[in-house]
Amino acid sequence: MRCVNPEDTPDLHIANAWDLVPDSIRPLGSGLINRTFSALDRHGTRYVLQQLNPVFPPEVNEDIEAVTAHLARQGLTTPRLLRARDGRLWLPDERGAWRLMTHIDGRVLETVSNEAQAMAAGALLANFHRALDDLSHQFRSVRPPVHEPDRHLRDLKRALETHGQHRLYRPAAALAAEIFTAALALSPLPATAPRVVHGDPKITNLVFAAHEDRALCMLDLDTLGRMALPLELGDAFRSWCNIASEDDPRSGFSVDLFAAATRGYGTVAGDWLSREEAAAMVEATATIQVELAARFCADILNESYFGWNAGAFQSRGEHNLARARGQLNVHRSLISQRARLEALVSRAFTPY
Repeated sequence: MRCVNPEDTPDLHIANAWDLVPDSIRPLGSGLINRTFSALDRHGTRYVLQQLNPVFPPEVNEDIEAVTAHLARQGLTTPRLLRARDGRLWLPDERGAWRLMTHIDGRVLETVSNEAQAMAAGALLANFHRALDDLSHQFRSVRPPVHEPDRHLRDLKRALETHGQHRLYRPAAALAAEIFTAALALSPLPATAPRVVHGDPKITNLVFAAHEDRALCMLDLDTLGRMALPLELGDAFRSWCNIASEDDPRSGFSVDLFAAATRGYGTVAGDWLSREEAAAMVEATATIQVELAARFCADILNESYFGWNAGAFQSRGEHNLARARGQLNVHRSLISQRARLEALVSRAFTPY
C-alpha cells in the first residue's frame, strides 16, 4: 500500500534545497499518511525525503530532532534529520512540509513471519522506551489523544448518520454493529503514568537487518509523545501478532508471535515495566483492535483519511472495508484465545 499519489514527485526546488539528484527520487515504502521517497545526493549517498501530511504540524520535526539526538546519545540506531542548505529543518509547503532524513540500510516487513522477528521487535521497542525514559524535552507538537475508543466509536456513529446513501453503507453498517458489540465487552484499562512512546509501533515502522531477523531501529517518528504504555503495547501487538496483512480476510491473532514479542519486550524492560502496565497488555491489545476497526469502518463512508492501494481496490472505501473486516477477524481470534494470552503475560512478567 503506497502513500497517496506516490507518482507525484517533488518539485525541483525541493531537490535543490538539499543538493539531491532530481532523477534519483523514487517513491519508497508503504506509508498510509506521509509521501515518502528515496533520493540520492551528488555523492551517491542515499536519503529519505518525506512530505508530511498536513495533519502533522511542521514543528514535529523539532521533536524528532530532540528525540533522535537523545536516542543516538544512548547508543541506539535512529534516522536523523538533515538540515537544508539554508539551515532549516524543513521546507514549508501548502500541501505539507518537506524534510530529509538519513537512510537506514535494512528491510521493512509487511508482516511478522516468525517468532525471532517478534522477539526482536519486542526487544527493540523496549530499548526505545527505556532510552527515552529520562527525556526532558517539551514536545512542540502535542496531538490530541489518539487512542480514545469512545471518540472513535462516536465518529463511526456520526459517519453512519451522515452517509446513509453511500454505496457501501449496508456492509459498513453491518460491520459497525459488530464493532459496537465488541466495544461493550471491553474492560476499562487501568490508569497508568504516561511514558514517552513512539505512538505508532506497527511492524512497518521498524527496520530489520537485511539478511537476519534483527530489529535495528524505529521509523516514522511523527507520532512521538507521552501516553499510557499499555496503549502503545496494544498497538504494537495488534500489528505484530496478526498472521496476515491488515486487509487480508485470512487475518488472525498468533499466540506464538505474542509469546515471543512479550518475551522480547520483558527481557529488556525488566522491572522498568510496572505490574499494572504488564497486566493490561491483552486488554489494551483488544481495545486497540476495536478502536482501529471503528476508524477503518468510519472511513469506508468518509473516504477521507487512510491511504489506499488503487492497484488492488476499486476505491478508498473498498480498501477500508477490507481493513475493517480484517481487524475484526483478528479481534475475534484474540478473544477466543484470551486465557492463553493472559497466562503468557503472567509468565513473561512475573519475575518483575
